[in-house]
Amino acid sequence: MIEVTAILNRGTVFLAGETLKCDITFKNNGPVQNGPDSLSWASAQIHCQCSVSDSRVYLPRTEQMSTEDASSSSCDTSFVPSKGERGLTVLSTKPKILFCDMRLDPGQSKTFTYRETIPTDAPPTFRGQAVKYSYKLTLGTQRLNHPTKLIRIPFRVLVLHGLNDISVYMDSEEVQPSNPFMKQKQENSVLDIALGILGTVTARNGPHSYNITNTKGRVGKCILYKQAYKLGEDIIGLMDFSESTVDCVQYSVTLQSEESVAEECRKKASHGSSLTSYVRHQDMCLHTEKSNFAIPVPLTATPTFMTDIVCQRWRLHFEFVTSVEPVKGEVKTTDDESTIWRGPATLRVETMVWDLPIKMFASNPVYASSVSLLKIRHSINV
Repeated sequence: MIEVTAILNRGTVFLAGETLKCDITFKNNGPVQNGPDSLSWASAQIHCQCSVSDSRVYLPRTEQMSTEDASSSSCDTSFVPSKGERGLTVLSTKPKILFCDMRLDPGQSKTFTYRETIPTDAPPTFRGQAVKYSYKLTLGTQRLNHPTKLIRIPFRVLVLHGLNDISVYMDSEEVQPSNPFMKQKQENSVLDIALGILGTVTARNGPHSYNITNTKGRVGKCILYKQAYKLGEDIIGLMDFSESTVDCVQYSVTLQSEESVAEECRKKASHGSSLTSYVRHQDMCLHTEKSNFAIPVPLTATPTFMTDIVCQRWRLHFEFVTSVEPVKGEVKTTDDESTIWRGPATLRVETMVWDLPIKMFASNPVYASSVSLLKIRHSINV
C-alpha cells in the first residue's frame, strides 16, 4: 500500500499570477514481507470549474467541454482532473508528469514538488447566488491494471488588476548601480509587487465628504477617508449632523456586494442582479452632532471583479430615518438647575436610502489563508 500526501505549505490562498507550490510525497507503508511496490505514473494539473444556476443563467454553447462530456468520453484509466465535477472547465493548465514507473521498498518514500503559475487573467474564486468559480489542484496516479486514483486539493484565488505586466514595476537595469562591492538586489516577487500595488491604490488620499439631503432640507454629511479598501480592513466614516435642517432619528450603514449577470447570459431580465449584505452598523442620532462608524470587511469575501458571465461590485447602503416635522418635547428644569428633555410619545418619520459605490481589492493571500477553512494537507492510499 502506497500513501500519497499532498501539502500546500504556503497556505490555500493565492493571487492570480503567483506560482503555486505543492509538495507531494509517495510512501510505501506496506509490511516488509510484501516486498517493494510500484506505481505506473503520477500527474498533476490545476483547473477552474464554473457552475451556474440553471434557473437564472443561460450559457451559450462554447468550445469548452463540460465535465459530464469529459467523464463519458474517458475510461477509468485516463487522467481527467475534472471528472465528476459540476459545470464547465473555464481554465485548465497543462498537466505535468511527476514520474513514470516508480518503485518503492517498504518504508521508503519520495517527494516531488509541483509548481505551476496561475494565469493572471484567471477568474477569482467566487461563490455567488447565480455563478460559482472554484479551483482545485488535482493529482492523479495509477497502479498497473488498476483504475486511476485522484486527489483533489481545493484552493482559493484572488485577482488583482495591474499584475498582467509586472515588468512595469521592475527596476530598469540602466538605473541600477554597478558598484561591484554592493550586494545585488534580489528581484521582487509577484507577491511583493502585488502588496506594493495594494498599498498604493488603497492609501488614504484625503477625506471625501458627501452632502445628504431630501426634499425638506439637509439631513447631514458623510465623511469617508478612502474610496478603495482591501479585504480584512475597516471602513471608517463620520456622520456630521451639526448643520442639519432636518432631524435625523437614526441611521444605518450596511456593507453590500452586488452580483450582476451579463445581459446575454440572463434567462430573464429580472434575474440580472442580486445583493448580499455582510456587516451592518446602526446608531441613534437624534440631537447628535457627530457619529462615527467602523465596518469590518470580511477576509473571506470576493473583491471587485468582472468576467464574461458575471460582475461583482461593492457599495455602502445607507438608511436614514428622518422626522417629518420638527421634533418637540417637554423641557423641565430640576432644582439643581439641570435640564431634562422628554421626547414625544409618537413621532412621524420617513426613511430615505442612499447607495455609495466603493472599490474593493484583494488582500495579502497569507492573511487570507489564516482564516481559510480549506485544508493544506490531503492524502490517499493507492
